[in-house]
Amino acid sequence: MEFFDLLEQVLNGLLIGAYYLLIALGLSLIFSLGGIVNLAHGAFYAIGAYLTVALAPSLGFGGAFIAVPVLVALLGLVIERFLLRRFYRADPVLSLLLTFGLAMVAEQTLRMVFGAAPIPFSIPAALRGQVEVGDFIYSRYRLMILGVAALCVLGLWLLLRKTHFGRVVRAGVQNPDMVGALGISLRPYMSAVVMIAVGLAALAGVMLAPVLGVHPAMGAEVLTFAFVVVVIGGLGSFWGVVVAAIIVGVVRGIAAYAFPPATEASIYLLMLLVLLLRPRGLFGERIAKFE
Repeated sequence: MEFFDLLEQVLNGLLIGAYYLLIALGLSLIFSLGGIVNLAHGAFYAIGAYLTVALAPSLGFGGAFIAVPVLVALLGLVIERFLLRRFYRADPVLSLLLTFGLAMVAEQTLRMVFGAAPIPFSIPAALRGQVEVGDFIYSRYRLMILGVAALCVLGLWLLLRKTHFGRVVRAGVQNPDMVGALGISLRPYMSAVVMIAVGLAALAGVMLAPVLGVHPAMGAEVLTFAFVVVVIGGLGSFWGVVVAAIIVGVVRGIAAYAFPPATEASIYLLMLLVLLLRPRGLFGERIAKFE
């Protein structure tokens, strides 16, 4: 039974790592192409969760699962077009201040509209139940979240590696001046990247609303851990973020099994260890200033 208890905690850790991953991938994409560290990214996760609560009674959970990421992606497009676009070539401090302000506005707006108290939201009846493998029992809904996160990673990788859109984005990350010299404007690609990034964050909010509950500060809470994943994996590295999310999930699960009070601290200790040994992160570019 001890092995199954450990396995359950590791899977729970991977579940947490999965939604960190969906948010961290978006953070990494926006930073890689636009050079903006988006402190408002967690707000899109929270908005996704609240929209799920609001729309699920009329659309059903399946309808909300599809509609909410699309609606939040369109909101991201509006914000990118009228706000973020002004700061791509500006001092990074200005974009930090802007996105920090956006995060505060979003959180307080959610408080005014939905109230400050947490809102309970149950797992849909069709997705409840357990999966039994011998003596091991695990939630069917949580396994679904892991599967959806894996499909999102695969789909995003195929988009970036196997399509014309992905080739332009990767070229823009590596040498934007050369892309501009070829007569290709990166603005529409940046808009698409922002839409994909905030849509993934909203999808995480949709899936985690029944598991973690819904409250106004949830965006700020998850953003910290998403940044930890990005730092461990390396800024601008797709697979670095994926590997880091898996490692964070496993470490968190083992810590929850072996010493529960250190569950959250284990993630920060892991980040400290990685930065001491490899300041650029596991898969990040070389930083000459430090190395």
